Amino acid sequence: MSYKPVISLVGRTNVGKSTLFNRLTKTRNAIVADFPGLTRDRHYGEANIAFHKFIVIDTGGLEPNSKDVFSAKIASQTNQAILESDVIIFLLDARSGICNQDYEIAKMLRKIANKRIFMAINKSEGMSLEKFDSDFYKMGLGKPYLISSSHGDGIYNLFESALSDFPTENDLDIDPPSNNNIRLAIVGKPNVGKSTLINSIIGEERLIAFDMPGTTKDSIDVDFSIKDRNYVLVDTAGIRKKSKVFDYVEKFSVVKTLQSIESSNVVLLVLDACSDISEQDAHIAGFILESGKAIVIAINKCDSVKPEEMKNIERTFQRKMHFLSFARMHMISAIKKYNIRSLFDSINEAYESTFANLSTPKINRLLKLAVEKQPPPKKNILRPKMRYAHQGGQNPPVIVIHGNSLDLIPKSYVRFLESFFRKEFSLTGTPLRIDFKSSNNPYV
Repeated sequence: MSYKPVISLVGRTNVGKSTLFNRLTKTRNAIVADFPGLTRDRHYGEANIAFHKFIVIDTGGLEPNSKDVFSAKIASQTNQAILESDVIIFLLDARSGICNQDYEIAKMLRKIANKRIFMAINKSEGMSLEKFDSDFYKMGLGKPYLISSSHGDGIYNLFESALSDFPTENDLDIDPPSNNNIRLAIVGKPNVGKSTLINSIIGEERLIAFDMPGTTKDSIDVDFSIKDRNYVLVDTAGIRKKSKVFDYVEKFSVVKTLQSIESSNVVLLVLDACSDISEQDAHIAGFILESGKAIVIAINKCDSVKPEEMKNIERTFQRKMHFLSFARMHMISAIKKYNIRSLFDSINEAYESTFANLSTPKINRLLKLAVEKQPPPKKNILRPKMRYAHQGGQNPPVIVIHGNSLDLIPKSYVRFLESFFRKEFSLTGTPLRIDFKSSNNPYV
């Protein structure tokens, strides 16, 4: 199973943390931990540099000597980010130099054990280390790295060093898919009933194994079976065995959620029937979609909703999360164990769909039918021409289309193709991706 290291960006205000975060993540896959009452949120995103994939956290500007409530909340958020991290990047400003706040932050960081800490001097375009006095070295955090968040200078070298202790993408062990072993992640914001659902699933079934690896992330995998099918509940932090009772501590962690999604085959997204779909719900759903994982939706606490309100809840979900229209949706009650078994029919279906083998002759027949039904639109005098296609991957299924001027195809037509192929291949609960391999010669 792959593990993505977590790197937090720490420093006082205006040293360029957010600029570096945006450069690393390209502003995609960013998630905000929007807990009520937090004035400054931590921002999470995925990054890929130096042959490593990792999670990066952007924190608020620290003001160690400030006494106001705003600064205290930022400090609390930053401390939480540090706890979640494997590596800390401490940013300073080459233009303004070192101030008392920087010394206080360095003092705090030196007390942290079991974390790799790197000092990065930002806004150092055109400068060399020789130009800096010994004050930066007096921080006691080792060799400083000169970078420019705005221009990209030095960033590769910094993260190559920061990630040197972690395996590259090519070194990671990826669990091979097995028809008898579905890796399932149950995710959702706090208080939607994940703990009750997990206990309902595990508590009523014979537990095959209870495994607690000694990892720093306190994640455990729980094996169980339903109807002679084997499942693994992945990265479920907080489950503890109490004789024959399982206790699940409901503590939301964005990092843990992202890692659970990444290590799963199918994701069960739990929503609350008693509250409106929040921005946090949408962020988590969006990340599942971006990750390409198969998905099943469970709207919990339906026992607390009047029957005549159920249709309105379904319509609200379909409107606000229309991008998950391919996923099965179930109205459940975890506490009353209502409709729980039906979830696993959809989980199995989504798993089979995400690992489906798509016949090349059928793909090409369907591609011809799709073009006949709705040709790709022209741009200026050119019309993209799709010549042939084949399957390019699984989990999620990928269809690779070859042709001419395919870079002119708009996103709306890509969505049409995804929907068309998904329907014709009877794929349910999984994203489907279209990759184009284009020749720019319109006469070939």
